[in-house]
Amino acid sequence: MTARLSPLWTFVAWLATFAFFAPVAWMVLTSFHQEADAATNPPSLFAPLTFDQYKLLFSRDITPYLLNSAMASVISTVLVLALAVPAAYALSIKPVQKWTDVMFFFLSTKFLPAIAALLPVYLIVKDAGMLDNVWTLIVLYTAMNLPIAVWMMRSFLAEVPKEILEAAEVDGANLLTVLWRVVAPVAMPGLAATSLICFIFSWNEFMFAVNLTATQASTAPVFLVGFITNEGLFLARLCAAATLVSLPVLIAGFAAQDKLVRGLSLGAVK
Repeated sequence: MTARLSPLWTFVAWLATFAFFAPVAWMVLTSFHQEADAATNPPSLFAPLTFDQYKLLFSRDITPYLLNSAMASVISTVLVLALAVPAAYALSIKPVQKWTDVMFFFLSTKFLPAIAALLPVYLIVKDAGMLDNVWTLIVLYTAMNLPIAVWMMRSFLAEVPKEILEAAEVDGANLLTVLWRVVAPVAMPGLAATSLICFIFSWNEFMFAVNLTATQASTAPVFLVGFITNEGLFLARLCAAATLVSLPVLIAGFAAQDKLVRGLSLGAVK
């Protein structure tokens, strides 16, 4: 029975893959069309291809937006890992008292919708003179991703063999040595999965970026909004910008795909 169903499930898997990949492929294809061809209904699959949309993007100077996104995402991800790994170590390998209450507290910080915190955050940032500053986004992204990272890393670190840690302690290793030389190599797939998810969340964040930045610290998602104007939607140019903005995440995911799959499996299997 299982052997007869195998081709069916294979077909379903390929169909689902195509359903998820088709919009991305369509976005990339549209980015190489002229605006007139992209706006046709039904869409023209065989319209002439051109790099004009990408030339226009760089003429509008998309680079600072990409750099701001990269800086905010990378630095906040590093800070999240630096804070989440010791916290997860204390909650899994060396459990503190009432660690379940601590985990619930981390989870409860995600109950409040981000839009509800926008006004107080805006007023605090304004009074601190930190509007339109990329470091404001770094602090916010670190705070937003930290609960998720702690939950994920605790699940990963719970799978680290206790015997390895006991052997390191017997050899006289201190806490920092244990974390750096013992825990980090063993939990590397989990670190890769957690860092990639935090990076993606930071890279895609829009609400705080559009409300707390203006000209100096605007990120790539804010740049995309500029193609929706009162003159209409510049679809081909928007697809080109979206393709460029998506590339760093795709490259990071492709580079870490082996560790990502292993990390997600490690955190799910008990």
